Amino acid sequence: MIYPEGNFIEASNDTPFFQIGETKYGRPILVRAYDADMTFEDAAKPLMVSFDSTIKANLSVGLLLDLQTYEVDSMHIGHTLRIEADDPYFQSISEGWGEALKQAFHSLPDFKF
Repeated sequence: MIYPEGNFIEASNDTPFFQIGETKYGRPILVRAYDADMTFEDAAKPLMVSFDSTIKANLSVGLLLDLQTYEVDSMHIGHTLRIEADDPYFQSISEGWGEALKQAFHSLPDFKF
């Protein structure tokens, strides 16, 4: 599929999700963190990290974010959520992910020539 702004998007059995818009910063998070056995609630965590990573990496992307779900084989709107700058859950994900990345970076072995 081609998103109207020109971004290519697709879903597959391995990556059954769409991230429409700017994907080069957030999609790697989804690809690495997604597990088919996740609950929807657990799958929302890498989704939020993906959004946060894109916002941090691209000045043209920002809050607010809209999330909408559909049940399988249904075109009826399921859950909807608007994430604004003061959203406490999104803020905790952003701060927690930033700290976790710093800790992971410092735990990597040193590079030596």
